[in-house]
Amino acid sequence: MGKTAQAIGLAWRQRSVLLGLSRQGKALRDHVRKTEVRTRDILLLLVPQDRGQDVTEWLGCLPLAERGLAVTQDSKVWLAIGVFAAAVAAASVGLVYLPIALGCVVIAYVLAKIVPLSELYSHIEWPVVVLLGSMIPLGAALQNAGGTELIAGALVGLTEGMPAWAILTVLMVVTMTLSDVLNNTATTIVAAPVGIQMAQSLNVSPDPFLMAVAIAASSAFLTPIGHKNNTLILGPGGYQFGDYWRIGLPLEIIIVAVSIPAILVFWPL
Repeated sequence: MGKTAQAIGLAWRQRSVLLGLSRQGKALRDHVRKTEVRTRDILLLLVPQDRGQDVTEWLGCLPLAERGLAVTQDSKVWLAIGVFAAAVAAASVGLVYLPIALGCVVIAYVLAKIVPLSELYSHIEWPVVVLLGSMIPLGAALQNAGGTELIAGALVGLTEGMPAWAILTVLMVVTMTLSDVLNNTATTIVAAPVGIQMAQSLNVSPDPFLMAVAIAASSAFLTPIGHKNNTLILGPGGYQFGDYWRIGLPLEIIIVAVSIPAILVFWPL
């Protein structure tokens, strides 16, 4: 203790890197390698595979409880990207349906041992599966009960007499707001029928409305619960709830400002 990672030669002696340091609940981000380590500090280390115990003993530290986290460098990363890209390309040009193409990707990943067969079951995002299974009937019920038409009618009335870009902007803002508290897939299931109903009410093509919904539903930056990636970085990054909207609000404004002109160019009303 009282020495820096650079001073003890952590990188060249143990082939390890000090990625982060937490002191009394406060994350230290600047010049971590040159920061003196004190008693009770929590260190985030990147170490060679199966060398974690040796490195912690060499440092004289105690490892925290296993968190199930791993940083890997897979030699088959380009193969994985290539197979996935080929499947998306084949589905895009109409050679095969997307669900079938993605199913073939999973089979290829198993055969190429990118995803071990023994871990295939554990890699399935069951919360997402359950969420979709719950939200699809909810979206259908909302549409059958007239809720979709009611929401669309309210938005059409709100934007009456406005230009096309303003109508799409309102739809994107509403969808973004919904996506900040719901999963993006669930948001799309609810918002897409609203966009279609708005297009039918205005007697225009639904394509720009669906594209606006797709973009907006993927732009959940204002809260740590809008997307699982937001939640994952909340603790390790030492972020607070207010940090998200301070960064996310300007980002969402930029997305709207760029997306609306692009949508109207490629999918005119």
